[in-house]
Amino acid sequence: MKAALKKGLGFGLTSGVITTLGLIVGLHSGTHSELVVIGGILTIAVADAMSDALGVHISEEYENKKTHREVWYSTFATFIVKFLVALTFVVPVLLVRLDLAIWISIIWGLSLIGILSFFMAKNQKEAVWRVAGEHLLIACLVIFITHYLGEWIGITFGA
Repeated sequence: MKAALKKGLGFGLTSGVITTLGLIVGLHSGTHSELVVIGGILTIAVADAMSDALGVHISEEYENKKTHREVWYSTFATFIVKFLVALTFVVPVLLVRLDLAIWISIIWGLSLIGILSFFMAKNQKEAVWRVAGEHLLIACLVIFITHYLGEWIGITFGA
């Protein structure tokens, strides 16, 4: 069960951060609308958490190496963690102006990835800087790409 829960936690947290950050950065740069950003976060929290949980479920079943119970533990852990992580990004949007909320969200998301990477590296006896650096670089690439994609979408399709 411990491995199943770790898988759900690691996958749910990582996907929750990367997907939600990419979405809110892109929506912000394309619309500058608090309503659109909050709507996107809530949609991601439900739809993408369910999608990822089902993906983990099917992947675990397909491998045929886990018990039925372990498969369901991974499924539920993935859903709950992704759902809750995504919802945390609503808080800054509700509390401060949108521009600042995006920066707070980026710092929050990168911190979560960094903390997870630290524990993963320690557990696997790997260099923390290498594991965290790789994960944070990928997260930063997502933020960079979705920012400019959002700007392009806003310019191309905006009013």
